[in-house]
Amino acid sequence: MNVVIKVDDETKNKMIEYYKDKVREKTPPYAIFQAQEEDTIITLYESGKVMFQGTSAFVDANMWKAIKENDEEDEDQNDYMNISSVGSDEVGTGDYFGPIVVTSTYVKKDDIDFLKSLGCTDSKKITDDKIKKIAPEIIKRIKYKSIILKNEEYNEKYSKENNMNKIKAIMHNKVLYSILNDINEKPELIIVDEFAREARYYSYLEGIPNVVKGITFVTKAESKNLAVAAASIISRYIFLDEFDKICDEYHLPLVKGSGHEVDTIGQEAVEKYGKEILDKIAKKNFSNTSRILKTRIV
Repeated sequence: MNVVIKVDDETKNKMIEYYKDKVREKTPPYAIFQAQEEDTIITLYESGKVMFQGTSAFVDANMWKAIKENDEEDEDQNDYMNISSVGSDEVGTGDYFGPIVVTSTYVKKDDIDFLKSLGCTDSKKITDDKIKKIAPEIIKRIKYKSIILKNEEYNEKYSKENNMNKIKAIMHNKVLYSILNDINEKPELIIVDEFAREARYYSYLEGIPNVVKGITFVTKAESKNLAVAAASIISRYIFLDEFDKICDEYHLPLVKGSGHEVDTIGQEAVEKYGKEILDKIAKKNFSNTSRILKTRIV
């Protein structure tokens, strides 16, 4: 089944962010990206046309056909900042090297001014040096739970059925369940940054025990809610520590992200340790792996 819709520039930007971890290596002519979500292939063209191909094309197209203005109005009416809340966020999903870290925090109203005074916001907007400075202060005061999914385990878990978003959903659910069972008060909201629509998120959790319900999914939640922002900072802090441990253990100047510098370091790692090293330090489903291995005899 093929479905084609037209989207505005704002929705295009949301789609680019949403599908950033699912983009295919090759991009068709005049397309911004081509991505795959489960059994649907999504192609976003420069013109604003989007083609959905696959058995779930209609479902995925309808997700984006919803009137965005109404969603934005609903969010504008909500104050996600000045409330007691549990929030979760992940770090490392866009980095070829290093683990995935998911953290959930509980922020009470009494904590709000403290977090604001630290400049608590989305960790992507804060330098690593500042993360290392303020994260320990947050950890001292804010209740949190974190999970680290190291590369070897990630590579074992990842498959067509267990894609990145399913792995993330399971990890988010685990930290949320853990922290909700560790606090006495009931938060006003449970907030997760919307990396998948609600129905899709819960479909990833089918068969998983102790599924947390009643979640509010918010786009760019790290900038709108302090619990998610604090979770983002703590996750980044843990990620940086784990990343440095890998660099020290293998004596490699690893770089973050998934650009061409990453390929160069990956080639160096394979030459030094053999291709098996990628199981231990990288997310092998990234397109970097094929580029690294094609350029070296291993």
